Amino acid sequence: MRNSLSLRGRLTLIILLPLILVATLVGVWAYFDAQTNAAERFDRSLLSTALAISRDTAVTGGDALSEETRDLLRDTSGGAVFYHVYAPDGVFVTGYATPPVPPSPIVPETSQTYFDAFYQGAPVRALRFSQTTTIDGISGPFTFSVWQKISVRDGFVATRTGPVFLIIAALIGALAIIVWFGVARGLAPLIELEDAIARRSASDLSPIKRRIPQEVTGIVGRFNKLLDDLSRTLDAKNAFISDAAHQLRNPIAGVLTLAESVANAKTLADKDERSADLLDAARSAGQLANNLLTLERAQANVPDQNMARFDPLILLHHIAKKSAAVASERGIAFQANIEERVLHLTGDPVMFEQAILNIITNALDHGGPQLSRIDMTAKAKGDSLVVTVWDDGKGIPERDFDRALGRFSQIGPSAGSGLGLPIATAVAKSFEGTVKLRNEKGKFEVVFSCPLKAAISA
Repeated sequence: MRNSLSLRGRLTLIILLPLILVATLVGVWAYFDAQTNAAERFDRSLLSTALAISRDTAVTGGDALSEETRDLLRDTSGGAVFYHVYAPDGVFVTGYATPPVPPSPIVPETSQTYFDAFYQGAPVRALRFSQTTTIDGISGPFTFSVWQKISVRDGFVATRTGPVFLIIAALIGALAIIVWFGVARGLAPLIELEDAIARRSASDLSPIKRRIPQEVTGIVGRFNKLLDDLSRTLDAKNAFISDAAHQLRNPIAGVLTLAESVANAKTLADKDERSADLLDAARSAGQLANNLLTLERAQANVPDQNMARFDPLILLHHIAKKSAAVASERGIAFQANIEERVLHLTGDPVMFEQAILNIITNALDHGGPQLSRIDMTAKAKGDSLVVTVWDDGKGIPERDFDRALGRFSQIGPSAGSGLGLPIATAVAKSFEGTVKLRNEKGKFEVVFSCPLKAAISA
Protein backbone atom coordinates (compact mmCIF):
# COMPACT_ATOMS: atom_id res chain seq x y z
CA MET A 1 0.00 0.00 0.00
CA ARG A 2 1.45 3.33 -1.04
CA ASN A 3 1.52 5.98 1.66
CA SER A 4 0.68 9.57 0.80
CA LEU A 5 0.60 12.77 2.79
CA SER A 6 -1.41 12.36 5.98
CA LEU A 7 -4.94 13.71 6.11
CA ARG A 8 -3.82 16.06 8.85
CA GLY A 9 -1.00 17.44 6.74
CA ARG A 10 -3.20 17.58 3.65
CA LEU A 11 -5.91 19.62 5.41
CA THR A 12 -3.29 21.90 6.95
CA LEU A 13 -1.79 22.61 3.54
CA ILE A 14 -5.21 23.13 1.95
CA ILE A 15 -6.04 25.73 4.58
CA LEU A 16 -2.66 27.43 4.87
CA LEU A 17 -1.54 27.61 1.24
CA PRO A 18 -4.33 30.00 0.13
CA LEU A 19 -3.76 32.10 3.25
CA ILE A 20 -0.02 32.26 2.57
CA LEU A 21 -0.75 33.28 -1.02
CA VAL A 22 -3.12 36.03 0.13
CA ALA A 23 -0.62 37.17 2.77
CA THR A 24 2.13 37.28 0.14
CA LEU A 25 -0.01 39.38 -2.16
CA VAL A 26 -0.88 41.71 0.73
CA GLY A 27 2.80 41.98 1.65
CA VAL A 28 3.81 42.75 -1.92
CA TRP A 29 1.06 45.37 -2.18
CA ALA A 30 2.11 46.90 1.15
CA TYR A 31 5.76 47.07 0.02
CA PHE A 32 5.02 48.77 -3.29
CA ASP A 33 2.51 51.08 -1.64
CA ALA A 34 5.17 52.06 0.90
CA GLN A 35 7.65 52.61 -1.95
CA THR A 36 5.19 54.91 -3.73
CA ASN A 37 4.33 56.86 -0.59
CA ALA A 38 8.00 57.15 0.36
CA ALA A 39 8.91 58.42 -3.10
CA GLU A 40 6.20 61.09 -2.91
CA ARG A 41 7.21 62.06 0.61
CA PHE A 42 10.91 62.28 -0.16
CA ASP A 43 10.30 64.24 -3.37
CA ARG A 44 8.20 66.76 -1.42
CA SER A 45 10.98 67.01 1.16
CA LEU A 46 13.55 67.70 -1.56
CA LEU A 47 11.31 70.43 -2.99
CA SER A 48 10.82 72.01 0.42
CA THR A 49 14.57 71.97 0.99
CA ALA A 50 15.25 73.49 -2.43
CA LEU A 51 12.75 76.30 -1.82
CA ALA A 52 14.29 77.01 1.57
CA ILE A 53 17.79 77.13 0.05
CA SER A 54 16.64 79.48 -2.71
CA ARG A 55 15.05 81.79 -0.16
CA ASP A 56 18.12 81.90 2.09
CA THR A 57 20.46 82.32 -0.86
CA ALA A 58 18.47 85.32 -2.14
CA VAL A 59 18.58 86.91 1.30
CA THR A 60 22.22 86.29 2.20
CA GLY A 61 23.76 86.05 -1.24
CA GLY A 62 24.72 82.48 -0.58
CA ASP A 63 26.90 83.31 2.41
CA ALA A 64 24.78 81.59 5.04
CA LEU A 65 21.68 79.46 5.52
CA SER A 66 19.10 79.84 8.22
CA GLU A 67 18.90 77.48 11.16
CA GLU A 68 15.67 75.98 9.87
CA THR A 69 17.22 75.26 6.46
CA ARG A 70 20.29 73.68 8.06
CA ASP A 71 17.95 71.42 10.04
CA LEU A 72 16.31 70.39 6.78
CA LEU A 73 19.67 69.56 5.26
CA ARG A 74 20.80 67.55 8.27
CA ASP A 75 17.71 65.33 8.59
CA THR A 76 15.13 65.46 5.83
CA SER A 77 12.98 62.31 6.16
CA GLY A 78 15.70 60.63 8.17
CA GLY A 79 18.85 61.42 6.15
CA ALA A 80 21.22 64.22 5.11
CA VAL A 81 20.48 66.33 2.02
CA PHE A 82 23.19 67.80 -0.23
CA TYR A 83 22.79 70.96 -2.31
CA HIS A 84 24.43 73.02 -5.06
CA VAL A 85 23.61 76.51 -6.46
CA TYR A 86 25.00 78.20 -9.55
CA ALA A 87 24.24 81.54 -11.24
CA PRO A 88 22.79 82.16 -14.71
CA ASP A 89 26.28 82.46 -16.15
CA GLY A 90 27.26 79.09 -14.68
CA VAL A 91 29.26 80.52 -11.81
CA PHE A 92 29.19 78.42 -8.64
CA VAL A 93 27.40 80.22 -5.82
CA THR A 94 27.26 77.90 -2.83
CA GLY A 95 26.87 74.26 -1.74
CA TYR A 96 28.77 71.16 -2.80
CA ALA A 97 31.02 71.60 -5.79
CA THR A 98 29.84 68.76 -8.08
CA PRO A 99 26.12 67.97 -8.20
CA PRO A 100 24.75 64.73 -9.72
CA VAL A 101 24.42 64.75 -13.47
CA PRO A 102 20.94 63.98 -14.89
CA PRO A 103 20.85 60.81 -17.03
CA SER A 104 19.28 62.79 -19.88
CA PRO A 105 19.27 66.47 -20.92
CA ILE A 106 16.77 68.61 -19.04
CA VAL A 107 14.29 70.70 -20.98
CA PRO A 108 15.24 74.37 -20.37
CA GLU A 109 11.66 75.47 -19.80
CA THR A 110 11.19 72.98 -16.97
CA SER A 111 11.32 74.70 -13.58
CA GLN A 112 11.86 71.53 -11.53
CA THR A 113 13.01 68.06 -12.52
CA TYR A 114 13.35 64.92 -10.40
CA PHE A 115 15.82 62.24 -11.48
CA ASP A 116 17.85 59.29 -10.21
CA ALA A 117 21.62 59.51 -10.55
CA PHE A 118 24.88 58.59 -8.81
CA TYR A 119 26.88 60.75 -6.41
CA GLN A 120 30.30 59.52 -5.29
CA GLY A 121 29.33 56.00 -6.42
CA ALA A 122 26.06 55.85 -4.45
CA PRO A 123 22.59 56.04 -6.01
CA VAL A 124 20.75 59.24 -5.12
CA ARG A 125 17.44 60.93 -5.75
CA ALA A 126 17.93 64.49 -7.01
CA LEU A 127 15.86 67.60 -7.76
CA ARG A 128 17.06 70.34 -10.10
CA PHE A 129 15.09 73.50 -9.40
CA SER A 130 15.30 76.67 -11.52
CA GLN A 131 14.10 80.05 -10.25
CA THR A 132 14.57 83.61 -11.53
CA THR A 133 15.90 85.79 -8.74
CA THR A 134 18.56 88.43 -7.91
CA ILE A 135 21.58 87.55 -5.82
CA ASP A 136 24.39 90.09 -5.24
CA GLY A 137 23.14 92.21 -8.08
CA ILE A 138 23.02 89.30 -10.51
CA SER A 139 19.54 88.67 -11.92
CA GLY A 140 18.38 85.69 -13.91
CA PRO A 141 17.47 82.03 -13.60
CA PHE A 142 19.48 80.50 -10.78
CA THR A 143 19.66 76.68 -10.62
CA PHE A 144 19.35 74.89 -7.30
CA SER A 145 20.18 71.15 -7.04
CA VAL A 146 19.36 69.07 -3.95
CA TRP A 147 19.86 65.35 -3.58
CA GLN A 148 19.68 62.55 -1.05
CA LYS A 149 20.89 58.95 -1.00
CA ILE A 150 18.27 56.42 -2.08
CA SER A 151 19.38 54.14 0.77
CA VAL A 152 17.75 56.61 3.15
CA ARG A 153 14.42 56.15 1.35
CA ASP A 154 14.88 52.36 1.25
CA GLY A 155 15.57 52.34 4.98
CA PHE A 156 12.41 54.33 5.56
CA VAL A 157 10.41 51.78 3.51
CA ALA A 158 11.98 48.92 5.46
CA THR A 159 11.05 50.48 8.78
CA ARG A 160 7.46 50.85 7.61
CA THR A 161 7.00 47.44 5.93
CA GLY A 162 9.11 45.35 8.32
CA PRO A 163 6.52 45.36 11.12
CA VAL A 164 3.79 44.58 8.59
CA PHE A 165 5.70 41.54 7.34
CA LEU A 166 6.46 40.50 10.91
CA ILE A 167 2.78 40.72 11.88
CA ILE A 168 1.71 38.74 8.79
CA ALA A 169 4.33 36.04 9.48
CA ALA A 170 3.28 35.86 13.14
CA LEU A 171 -0.39 35.51 12.18
CA ILE A 172 0.38 32.80 9.62
CA GLY A 173 2.56 30.94 12.14
CA ALA A 174 -0.07 31.17 14.87
CA LEU A 175 -2.77 30.07 12.42
CA ALA A 176 -0.60 27.14 11.29
CA ILE A 177 -0.25 25.95 14.89
CA ILE A 178 -3.97 26.38 15.53
CA VAL A 179 -4.88 24.55 12.30
CA TRP A 180 -2.39 21.73 12.96
CA PHE A 181 -3.73 20.98 16.42
CA GLY A 182 -7.32 21.85 15.46
CA VAL A 183 -7.26 19.37 12.57
CA ALA A 184 -5.83 16.74 14.89
CA ARG A 185 -8.70 17.39 17.29
CA GLY A 186 -11.21 17.29 14.44
CA LEU A 187 -9.80 13.98 13.16
CA ALA A 188 -10.05 12.30 16.57
CA PRO A 189 -13.32 10.54 15.57
CA LEU A 190 -11.46 8.94 12.65
CA ILE A 191 -8.85 7.54 15.05
CA GLU A 192 -11.67 6.12 17.15
CA LEU A 193 -13.22 4.70 13.99
CA GLU A 194 -9.89 3.07 13.14
CA ASP A 195 -9.87 1.42 16.57
CA ALA A 196 -13.41 0.15 15.99
CA ILE A 197 -12.39 -1.34 12.64
CA ALA A 198 -9.26 -2.87 14.18
CA ARG A 199 -11.44 -4.74 16.69
CA ARG A 200 -13.30 -6.49 13.88
CA SER A 201 -12.09 -10.00 13.00
CA ALA A 202 -13.20 -13.14 11.18
CA SER A 203 -15.20 -14.06 14.27
CA ASP A 204 -16.69 -10.58 14.73
CA LEU A 205 -18.12 -9.04 11.56
CA SER A 206 -20.75 -6.98 13.33
CA PRO A 207 -21.48 -3.56 11.81
CA ILE A 208 -19.96 -0.43 13.32
CA LYS A 209 -22.57 1.40 15.40
CA ARG A 210 -21.17 4.60 16.85
CA ARG A 211 -21.44 8.35 16.39
CA ILE A 212 -19.34 9.34 13.39
CA PRO A 213 -18.74 12.59 11.48
CA GLN A 214 -21.19 13.26 8.69
CA GLU A 215 -18.36 13.29 6.12
CA VAL A 216 -17.52 9.60 6.68
CA THR A 217 -21.09 8.33 6.96
CA GLY A 218 -20.97 7.01 3.38
CA ILE A 219 -17.63 5.25 3.95
CA VAL A 220 -18.82 3.60 7.15
CA GLY A 221 -22.10 2.64 5.48
CA ARG A 222 -20.28 0.93 2.64
CA PHE A 223 -17.90 -0.73 5.09
CA ASN A 224 -20.84 -2.06 7.12
CA LYS A 225 -22.42 -3.37 3.92
CA LEU A 226 -19.14 -5.07 3.07
CA LEU A 227 -19.06 -6.66 6.52
CA ASP A 228 -22.65 -7.84 6.07
CA ASP A 229 -21.89 -9.30 2.63
CA LEU A 230 -18.77 -10.97 3.97
CA SER A 231 -20.69 -12.39 6.90
CA ARG A 232 -23.36 -13.77 4.57
CA THR A 233 -20.68 -15.23 2.30
CA LEU A 234 -18.90 -16.93 5.20
CA ASP A 235 -22.21 -18.29 6.48
CA ALA A 236 -23.00 -19.63 3.00
CA LYS A 237 -19.55 -21.22 2.73
CA ASN A 238 -19.90 -22.81 6.15
CA ALA A 239 -23.37 -24.08 5.26
CA PHE A 240 -22.05 -25.50 1.99
CA ILE A 241 -19.17 -27.28 3.72
CA SER A 242 -21.54 -28.66 6.34
CA ASP A 243 -24.07 -29.80 3.74
CA ALA A 244 -21.38 -31.27 1.48
CA ALA A 245 -19.85 -33.20 4.37
CA HIS A 246 -23.26 -34.49 5.42
CA GLN A 247 -24.43 -35.42 1.91
CA LEU A 248 -21.16 -37.04 0.81
CA ARG A 249 -20.63 -39.06 3.96
CA ASN A 250 -23.11 -41.84 3.07
CA PRO A 251 -22.21 -42.11 -0.66
CA ILE A 252 -18.49 -42.28 0.16
CA ALA A 253 -19.14 -44.88 2.88
CA GLY A 254 -21.20 -46.87 0.37
CA VAL A 255 -18.39 -46.69 -2.21
CA LEU A 256 -15.87 -47.90 0.39
CA THR A 257 -18.16 -50.74 1.46
CA LEU A 258 -18.71 -51.86 -2.13
CA ALA A 259 -14.98 -51.62 -2.83
CA GLU A 260 -14.30 -53.90 0.14
CA SER A 261 -17.00 -56.33 -1.04
CA VAL A 262 -15.39 -56.45 -4.49
CA ALA A 263 -12.05 -57.20 -2.90
CA ASN A 264 -13.58 -59.94 -0.75
CA ALA A 265 -15.70 -61.53 -3.50
CA LYS A 266 -15.20 -65.28 -3.60
CA THR A 267 -16.29 -65.87 -7.18
CA LEU A 268 -15.78 -64.02 -10.42
CA ALA A 269 -19.54 -63.64 -10.84
CA ASP A 270 -19.85 -62.02 -7.42
CA LYS A 271 -16.94 -59.73 -8.22
CA ASP A 272 -18.53 -58.64 -11.53
CA GLU A 273 -21.87 -57.99 -9.86
CA ARG A 274 -20.35 -56.04 -7.01
CA SER A 275 -18.11 -54.12 -9.44
CA ALA A 276 -21.21 -52.98 -11.33
CA ASP A 277 -22.76 -51.85 -8.04
CA LEU A 278 -19.53 -50.08 -7.13
CA LEU A 279 -19.50 -48.27 -10.49
CA ASP A 280 -23.09 -47.10 -9.99
CA ALA A 281 -22.32 -45.92 -6.46
CA ALA A 282 -19.20 -44.08 -7.63
CA ARG A 283 -21.17 -42.42 -10.44
CA SER A 284 -23.85 -41.35 -7.96
CA ALA A 285 -21.24 -39.95 -5.57
CA GLY A 286 -19.49 -38.19 -8.45
CA GLN A 287 -22.78 -36.72 -9.68
CA LEU A 288 -23.60 -35.52 -6.17
CA ALA A 289 -20.18 -33.90 -5.80
CA ASN A 290 -20.54 -32.31 -9.24
CA ASN A 291 -24.00 -30.98 -8.34
CA LEU A 292 -22.65 -29.54 -5.08
CA LEU A 293 -19.86 -27.72 -6.90
CA THR A 294 -22.28 -26.52 -9.56
CA LEU A 295 -24.61 -25.13 -6.91
CA GLU A 296 -21.76 -23.39 -5.11
CA ARG A 297 -20.48 -21.89 -8.34
CA ALA A 298 -23.96 -20.64 -9.25
CA GLN A 299 -24.51 -19.11 -5.83
CA ALA A 300 -21.09 -17.43 -5.83
CA ASN A 301 -22.16 -15.36 -8.85
CA VAL A 302 -18.63 -14.04 -9.40
CA PRO A 303 -17.84 -12.87 -12.96
CA ASP A 304 -14.89 -14.74 -14.40
CA GLN A 305 -13.39 -15.76 -17.71
CA ASN A 306 -16.47 -17.92 -18.45
CA MET A 307 -18.68 -14.85 -18.89
CA ALA A 308 -19.77 -14.54 -22.51
CA ARG A 309 -22.47 -13.07 -24.71
CA PHE A 310 -24.47 -15.91 -26.25
CA ASP A 311 -27.78 -16.70 -27.92
CA PRO A 312 -29.81 -18.78 -25.42
CA LEU A 313 -32.21 -20.07 -28.07
CA ILE A 314 -29.37 -21.80 -29.97
CA LEU A 315 -28.24 -23.39 -26.72
CA LEU A 316 -31.80 -24.50 -25.95
CA HIS A 317 -31.98 -26.34 -29.30
CA HIS A 318 -28.94 -28.42 -28.25
CA ILE A 319 -30.47 -29.05 -24.82
CA ALA A 320 -33.72 -30.19 -26.45
CA LYS A 321 -31.84 -32.60 -28.71
CA LYS A 322 -29.98 -34.19 -25.76
CA SER A 323 -33.08 -34.38 -23.59
CA ALA A 324 -35.18 -35.93 -26.34
CA ALA A 325 -32.64 -38.76 -26.69
CA VAL A 326 -32.60 -39.42 -22.93
CA ALA A 327 -36.41 -39.29 -22.69
CA SER A 328 -36.79 -41.60 -25.66
CA GLU A 329 -34.65 -44.25 -23.92
CA ARG A 330 -37.12 -44.17 -21.03
CA GLY A 331 -40.17 -44.29 -23.28
CA ILE A 332 -41.16 -40.68 -22.54
CA ALA A 333 -42.18 -38.23 -25.24
CA PHE A 334 -40.22 -34.97 -25.30
CA GLN A 335 -41.43 -31.95 -27.29
CA ALA A 336 -39.64 -28.63 -27.66
CA ASN A 337 -41.20 -25.41 -28.94
CA ILE A 338 -38.43 -22.80 -29.25
CA GLU A 339 -39.03 -19.38 -30.77
CA GLU A 340 -37.11 -18.67 -33.96
CA ARG A 341 -35.34 -15.37 -33.46
CA VAL A 342 -32.04 -13.97 -32.22
CA LEU A 343 -31.66 -13.12 -28.54
CA HIS A 344 -28.61 -12.36 -26.44
CA LEU A 345 -27.69 -13.01 -22.84
CA THR A 346 -24.45 -12.18 -21.06
CA GLY A 347 -23.29 -14.70 -18.48
CA ASP A 348 -21.96 -18.22 -18.15
CA PRO A 349 -23.53 -20.33 -20.94
CA VAL A 350 -22.41 -23.58 -19.26
CA MET A 351 -24.30 -22.67 -16.10
CA PHE A 352 -27.35 -21.70 -18.15
CA GLU A 353 -27.29 -25.07 -19.89
CA GLN A 354 -26.81 -26.87 -16.56
CA ALA A 355 -29.83 -25.10 -15.07
CA ILE A 356 -32.21 -26.08 -17.90
CA LEU A 357 -30.86 -29.64 -17.99
CA ASN A 358 -31.42 -29.95 -14.24
CA ILE A 359 -35.03 -28.84 -14.63
CA ILE A 360 -35.61 -31.47 -17.35
CA THR A 361 -33.70 -34.14 -15.41
CA ASN A 362 -35.76 -33.31 -12.34
CA ALA A 363 -38.92 -34.01 -14.36
CA LEU A 364 -37.51 -37.30 -15.66
CA ASP A 365 -36.37 -38.50 -12.23
CA HIS A 366 -39.32 -37.37 -10.15
CA GLY A 367 -42.25 -37.54 -12.56
CA GLY A 368 -43.27 -40.92 -11.26
CA PRO A 369 -44.59 -43.96 -13.15
CA GLN A 370 -47.43 -41.98 -14.76
CA LEU A 371 -44.96 -39.63 -16.50
CA SER A 372 -45.43 -39.92 -20.28
CA ARG A 373 -44.63 -36.49 -21.70
CA ILE A 374 -42.34 -33.50 -21.13
CA ASP A 375 -42.67 -30.25 -23.06
CA MET A 376 -40.27 -27.33 -23.18
CA THR A 377 -41.15 -23.90 -24.56
CA ALA A 378 -38.81 -20.92 -24.90
CA LYS A 379 -39.71 -17.43 -26.07
CA ALA A 380 -39.20 -13.77 -25.35
CA LYS A 381 -41.92 -11.99 -23.40
CA GLY A 382 -41.30 -8.27 -23.39
CA ASP A 383 -37.74 -7.78 -22.11
CA SER A 384 -37.46 -11.26 -20.59
CA LEU A 385 -36.58 -14.73 -21.78
CA VAL A 386 -39.06 -17.32 -20.45
CA VAL A 387 -38.27 -21.06 -20.55
CA THR A 388 -41.11 -23.31 -19.38
CA VAL A 389 -40.74 -27.08 -18.75
CA TRP A 390 -43.94 -28.99 -17.94
CA ASP A 391 -44.71 -32.66 -17.48
CA ASP A 392 -47.75 -34.84 -16.84
CA GLY A 393 -46.16 -36.69 -13.94
CA LYS A 394 -47.14 -36.71 -10.31
CA GLY A 395 -46.00 -33.11 -9.81
CA ILE A 396 -45.46 -31.34 -6.48
CA PRO A 397 -48.20 -30.09 -4.16
CA GLU A 398 -48.23 -26.30 -3.93
CA ARG A 399 -47.63 -26.44 -0.19
CA ASP A 400 -44.25 -28.11 -0.87
CA PHE A 401 -42.98 -25.60 -3.46
CA ASP A 402 -40.61 -23.87 -1.02
CA ARG A 403 -39.20 -27.21 0.12
CA ALA A 404 -38.65 -28.30 -3.46
CA LEU A 405 -36.57 -25.18 -4.13
CA GLY A 406 -34.44 -25.69 -1.01
CA ARG A 407 -31.15 -27.54 -0.97
CA PHE A 408 -31.22 -31.31 -0.40
CA SER A 409 -35.03 -31.24 -0.10
CA GLN A 410 -36.96 -34.10 -1.65
CA ILE A 411 -40.73 -34.48 -1.86
CA GLY A 412 -41.19 -38.15 -1.07
CA PRO A 413 -38.69 -40.97 -1.54
CA SER A 414 -36.26 -40.41 -4.41
CA ALA A 415 -32.83 -41.38 -5.64
CA GLY A 416 -31.92 -37.80 -6.49
CA SER A 417 -29.68 -35.41 -4.56
CA GLY A 418 -32.30 -32.71 -4.09
CA LEU A 419 -30.10 -30.15 -5.87
CA GLY A 420 -31.68 -29.93 -9.31
CA LEU A 421 -34.15 -27.11 -8.71
CA PRO A 422 -31.88 -25.24 -6.23
CA ILE A 423 -29.15 -25.16 -8.91
CA ALA A 424 -31.62 -23.81 -11.46
CA THR A 425 -32.76 -21.16 -8.95
CA ALA A 426 -29.18 -20.09 -8.20
CA VAL A 427 -28.34 -19.84 -11.91
CA ALA A 428 -31.49 -17.81 -12.59
CA LYS A 429 -30.50 -15.45 -9.78
CA SER A 430 -27.05 -15.01 -11.33
CA PHE A 431 -28.87 -13.85 -14.48
CA GLU A 432 -31.08 -11.59 -12.30
CA GLY A 433 -34.00 -13.90 -12.98
CA THR A 434 -36.26 -16.32 -11.10
CA VAL A 435 -37.53 -19.90 -11.06
CA LYS A 436 -41.20 -20.42 -10.28
CA LEU A 437 -43.27 -23.61 -9.80
CA ARG A 438 -46.95 -24.04 -10.54
CA ASN A 439 -49.60 -26.65 -11.14
CA GLU A 440 -51.73 -25.90 -14.18
CA LYS A 441 -54.59 -28.17 -15.40
CA GLY A 442 -53.04 -31.45 -14.38
CA LYS A 443 -49.56 -30.38 -15.45
CA PHE A 444 -46.59 -29.44 -13.29
CA GLU A 445 -44.61 -26.47 -14.66
CA VAL A 446 -41.19 -25.04 -13.88
CA VAL A 447 -40.75 -21.51 -15.29
CA PHE A 448 -37.20 -20.15 -15.70
CA SER A 449 -37.13 -16.44 -16.61
CA CYS A 450 -34.46 -13.76 -16.78
CA PRO A 451 -34.47 -10.16 -18.07
CA LEU A 452 -32.75 -9.76 -21.40
CA LYS A 453 -31.86 -6.08 -20.85
CA ALA A 454 -30.34 -6.85 -17.43
CA ALA A 455 -28.33 -9.70 -18.89
CA ILE A 456 -27.09 -7.57 -21.79
CA SER A 457 -25.93 -4.83 -19.42
CA ALA A 458 -24.28 -7.25 -17.01
